[in-house]
Amino acid sequence: MEPTFTAPQIDWVPLVPVIIVLGGAVIGVLIEAFASVKHRRVINIVWSLLVVAAAFVTSVAEWLRASTDPIVVGEYVDDTWTVAMQVIITLIGFLALLVLADRSELRDGAFAAQPSDRPGSGEEALSLAKHYQRSEFFPLVLFSIGGMMLFPATDSLLTMFVALEVMSLPLYILVASARRRRDLSQEAAIKYFILGSFASAFFLMGSALLYGFSGGSLRLGAIAAAVPTVAGMDMILLIGVFMVMVGLLFKVAAFPFHEWTPDVYTGAPTPVTGFMAAGVKVAAFGALVRFYFSVAGHLKWDFALVFAVLAAATVIFGTFGGLVQKNIKRLLAYSSVAHAGFVLIGVLALVQGSAGAVAFYLLTYGIATVGAFGIVGLVRVKSADGAIGGEANLVSQWAGLGKRSPFLAFSMLIFLLSFAGIPLTSGFIGKFVVFSAGIQGGLGWLVGISLAASVVTAAVYFRVVQVMFFREPAEGVTVVRSAGLAEVAIGVTAVLTVLLGIFPAPVLDLLNQITILIP
Repeated sequence: MEPTFTAPQIDWVPLVPVIIVLGGAVIGVLIEAFASVKHRRVINIVWSLLVVAAAFVTSVAEWLRASTDPIVVGEYVDDTWTVAMQVIITLIGFLALLVLADRSELRDGAFAAQPSDRPGSGEEALSLAKHYQRSEFFPLVLFSIGGMMLFPATDSLLTMFVALEVMSLPLYILVASARRRRDLSQEAAIKYFILGSFASAFFLMGSALLYGFSGGSLRLGAIAAAVPTVAGMDMILLIGVFMVMVGLLFKVAAFPFHEWTPDVYTGAPTPVTGFMAAGVKVAAFGALVRFYFSVAGHLKWDFALVFAVLAAATVIFGTFGGLVQKNIKRLLAYSSVAHAGFVLIGVLALVQGSAGAVAFYLLTYGIATVGAFGIVGLVRVKSADGAIGGEANLVSQWAGLGKRSPFLAFSMLIFLLSFAGIPLTSGFIGKFVVFSAGIQGGLGWLVGISLAASVVTAAVYFRVVQVMFFREPAEGVTVVRSAGLAEVAIGVTAVLTVLLGIFPAPVLDLLNQITILIP
């Protein structure tokens, strides 16, 4: 008798946002292959923006379903945590694409004209002279966004690892593709790739140990169920959980796994830096929260102090590292490290509403970060003969920006105030809800350290404000006019940063409904 096979019944509706993005990335590759050289860049930009916008709309619609009827489709968990992360990621992705697609008045984008050209070669000079610009970067961004959306949505460590690589591999390429200072850009990509490989190895080794501990399953629910029942394998469990957490902490740039952050953020094309600093952090924290709430939280008595100390060290090193920086991108990189420590407070709190607090903080931080790095790309050096060159990344070169470009300076002021947690900005509300969750979770001492660090970081940001508004314009610096897309993104992010600081209640009410389903 021949065996009979039954086709699996799959509910495709929860998967629609991810399918839209990954399917759109594949079509973007075909556009790059078959569209004419003259039109492919414009087509890919429009297509990418439409794809991410469609994913955002379907993710918002999916919230209505997930909030009343969370389900599991295979290894895909369609709960409100997944949908909230996908809404935030697609919003940040759309804003980041506006910055990524922008060109200045010089018709120079952020990316290398021909990535295959050797830095400093005649071929590169010819490509630059012709203002040539490849557009395969946009499908790569879509693939990365697809991985980000899948990363916090899976109940399986194996699928989580696949999503991690789908998110990371395009970024390694994007980091290496800067138009200027390409040697530095390629060095940053190599550092990111090598250290990212180590993090992936930790994640895989931890997954293998947890597979053995659970009796042959990589599902988070099965591992969580085995924690109170399996005896005699405590060491395997502890080592496995810690190694998986190491892999995830690397992606959020937590101490001591943060050393790649300043170099990679500095060497990468600035729009890619903004995309990484916002999108990767949201996705990585999304996965970390699911793993911690599902598995690692059961070992709170073993790991709570360890991870709390790491969070405190992350805040301290990020704060004091930024205090001595003279490069604006490195300053924002260390700021990113400090913010990772703040978010970890909400993760470790493990109280009702802490997941919503983390989601709100990630939303506010991501929006402000995209806008801040969008501004960095428009401040340029200018030679004595008037030729405009690369970015002016020294803080001292931003002197007088308030007189040179009031719109950019005022927008940067809003973002810096939000990073510092000043009232009437979204950053203040984000810190308030995360610190409140920390106090409820018994982490008052960690909140105290973070409050003290916030005062120090305010000094870091106000130093930039003082340079922008209270000094005469620096020589040899100019602000290039955007083609429009970056300025739109900067304006939208500035407005959202203020609105979420003044009227946070509607968003907080929605995010407080977040539940994390453990199958």
